[in-house]
Amino acid sequence: MTDVWDAHYADGNSFSPLRDTERALLAEHAPVPGGGGRALDVGCGVGELARHLKELGYEVDAVDFAPAALARAEAQPGALSYHLLDIERDSLDVLSPAYDLITFRLSWAFVRDRTRVMNRLRERLRPGGVVCVITPVVEGVGDGKRSLALDDDELGVMCAGWGSAERYDAGGLAFVVLRDPVAAPVAWGGKKRPTPHALTGAGVVVTDGAGRILLGWSVRGVWELPGGKNDPGEGFLEAGVRELAEETGLRVEPGGARLLALLMDSTHGIPRLTGAVRVDAFTGEPAVTEPELVRRWEWHEVADLPTLPQPLFTPSAHVIDTVWPGLLPGLPPVHRYPVTVDCPSDTN
Repeated sequence: MTDVWDAHYADGNSFSPLRDTERALLAEHAPVPGGGGRALDVGCGVGELARHLKELGYEVDAVDFAPAALARAEAQPGALSYHLLDIERDSLDVLSPAYDLITFRLSWAFVRDRTRVMNRLRERLRPGGVVCVITPVVEGVGDGKRSLALDDDELGVMCAGWGSAERYDAGGLAFVVLRDPVAAPVAWGGKKRPTPHALTGAGVVVTDGAGRILLGWSVRGVWELPGGKNDPGEGFLEAGVRELAEETGLRVEPGGARLLALLMDSTHGIPRLTGAVRVDAFTGEPAVTEPELVRRWEWHEVADLPTLPQPLFTPSAHVIDTVWPGLLPGLPPVHRYPVTVDCPSDTN
């Protein structure tokens, strides 16, 4: 992905210029604090917004992961601090510990692990600070440009967990102002009454090299683990490994999965049995392969799970609590039966 954007900027391309409506909204909703302020512009591109923030009186850190973009930005007049930084993968130690304003202009739609990125950045927001996201919306872009824009559901997920979330129109762009981050209590919820076949299934806890857990944002408005129903004659471990591959494209390496426990609860008065599967070794990168079920996959910090602003699917919450006991307080009752089964050799 970095190579694609580097080529985009190296060929002289950019994005639509900063509009007067955006400048007016920034002046109104992100005024420079008395004595000056510090701003972070994420996905700065060729630096137009960063330079405007500098003109407003901010001390600006501007970051992008495309070297060609920063080369063009640095060629423009104005003393700015540009950093080659992948906001999702690189250490954030190069950034200031505190900002009065954090901006994403035409870049938020390209962030993959949005919840984790926002959590880490808002930790650097000073009291009274503002996060400003300027983004195209789905109804305003043509066919074939869906990846450039956000829909109402994606905007709603972005705005959750803030004491104040305001949206304005900036010449067809959504101009979203987020203030006062709040830590929400852990939440969970169901999706719909299952069919009788849906009474047994597996939930898979898979973590990356940094210990982050993979969750999918369901079309039904909950975060859930990869997993699903058992096929006829299929065990819980086999079901978990298969569903992980079908839903995300991740393949379990030999010996890379364990069945930790069977969990029994009920939904709509029907008993439900879930196999808690732990995957330690896999290959591939998560991808949305069943968009009718899951809108996106994100790697989440485990420490963030107790305060997710959106609910966890209840069986997923029980499986997570099996791996990290006590992490999610106040869950509904469940019967837990610990087991240990090695991954079958024919499931890779």
